[in-house]
Amino acid sequence: MLFDTHTHLDAAQFDEDREETIARALAQGVTRMINVGFNRETIPTTIALAEKYEFIYAAVGWHPQDAITMKDGDLEWIAKLCAHPKVVAIGEIGLDYYWDTSPKDVQQDVFRQQIRLARSLQMPIVIHNRDAHEDVIRILREEKAHEVGGVMHSFSGSWETAKMCLDLGFHLSFGGPITFKNAKQPKEVLQQVPMDRLLLETDSPYLTPHPFRGKRNESGHVRLVAEMAAELKGVSLEEIADITTKNALDRFGIK
Repeated sequence: MLFDTHTHLDAAQFDEDREETIARALAQGVTRMINVGFNRETIPTTIALAEKYEFIYAAVGWHPQDAITMKDGDLEWIAKLCAHPKVVAIGEIGLDYYWDTSPKDVQQDVFRQQIRLARSLQMPIVIHNRDAHEDVIRILREEKAHEVGGVMHSFSGSWETAKMCLDLGFHLSFGGPITFKNAKQPKEVLQQVPMDRLLLETDSPYLTPHPFRGKRNESGHVRLVAEMAAELKGVSLEEIADITTKNALDRFGIK
């Protein structure tokens, strides 16, 4: 049993073969997935997917790249959706200093608002962090995010950053990059992460693992991520699958 904790199956890249993509994931032993809606367009399509498929859950939030588009009422909309039985987290939220699409101060304000919402609703959060490690950690601390915890999605930081995230009660999620031949740091970090705080993901259609790098990613490829994680941890594929699935069920409160 594998759990893809972060995917975007509602993306346009799957419009021609979404059903087949989901069937391939099931055939690879992926029994659960969390689809992530991150703006005005993808939140409704994420909810629709979760309602259609029993094994797909939803996370909803406002992505830092889209922070500048957040309007009055959007936070209330997210809050209402959090009452949906298939919504298991607020995300992906955070900071992205790589793409210059939203000013840093706007990103930080939207990030803080959503952490506060999560605390008020006692919902875990899914963090997007690109080239913003210091500010992400600082804001998580200042906003007392440890009260809800969550997931550091597609973790790419150092072991020092990882330790700070673990201290804040977060799980670390790894995807395709751990299979890249030149990905020394992610592999070293994964080896040190406690087994009970480890999650797997694809972030499909992005971050495709080796040997399919350069092609569209899909949830079934989480098996390749699991195989590499098992190799790095020195355990069997079955053990890594069982442990990371249990971790995900616990983290997201899925029965």
